[in-house]
Amino acid sequence: MVGEDGWCRHFDQGGRRCRIYEDRPDFCRVSGLADLFAVPEEEVNAFAIDCCRQQIRSVHGGRSLELRKFERLIRSPQDSDD
Repeated sequence: MVGEDGWCRHFDQGGRRCRIYEDRPDFCRVSGLADLFAVPEEEVNAFAIDCCRQQIRSVHGGRSLELRKFERLIRSPQDSDD
């Protein structure tokens, strides 16, 4: 599902949205991370954020614009954590 550029093939980079969000696989859902990785329920959001940070750093670098955008987004109010 990941293209050569490091992005999911279903991610619309221009619109910064998942094109299959409603039908995305279980491993893309934050709610499934607790069971998938044996993470305590109260730590799931922090775990998901850490996974995203690691992926962005490995693909784009630790000082990348992409990581700065991500950090800005996780500080803003969210509609849903799933």
